[in-house]
Amino acid sequence: MDLKNQKELAADILKVGISRVWINPTRLEEVSMAIRREDIRRLIHDGFIKKKPETGISHGRAKKKHKQKKLGRKRGYGSRAGRKTARLPRKRKWIQKIRPIRRHLKKLRARRMITSSTYRLLYRKAKGNSFRSKAHLDTWIEDHDLYRR
Repeated sequence: MDLKNQKELAADILKVGISRVWINPTRLEEVSMAIRREDIRRLIHDGFIKKKPETGISHGRAKKKHKQKKLGRKRGYGSRAGRKTARLPRKRKWIQKIRPIRRHLKKLRARRMITSSTYRLLYRKAKGNSFRSKAHLDTWIEDHDLYRR
């Protein structure tokens, strides 16, 4: 049974595409008899012809991927685009390194574990990128015997 014309009329009336027109499979005989727009409108009113809901784009996969990334997955070399410095700029990396070192130096000076002159020396060395981390700074002070006695 060819319902092409009925589908086209229904699509025009419902203001949707032909693929979104649903015809009740139990009432195909009745629908095939409808020729005029008026007949199609009556069938729509009776509920024998309906428009299917719009199919959206699911966000489920994206949500799942985001959840995985929060757990630290999917962040390997193969997933990275751009340079290392594009993901974490040089300046931000420097800030993340220098602030704890300077804070640590201030703490050491406040506790009188190092002298002011040693503090200045170490501060300048830190600014010159001599220390990788707080731990490296501590080992350097230990090796050069700069703790106050």
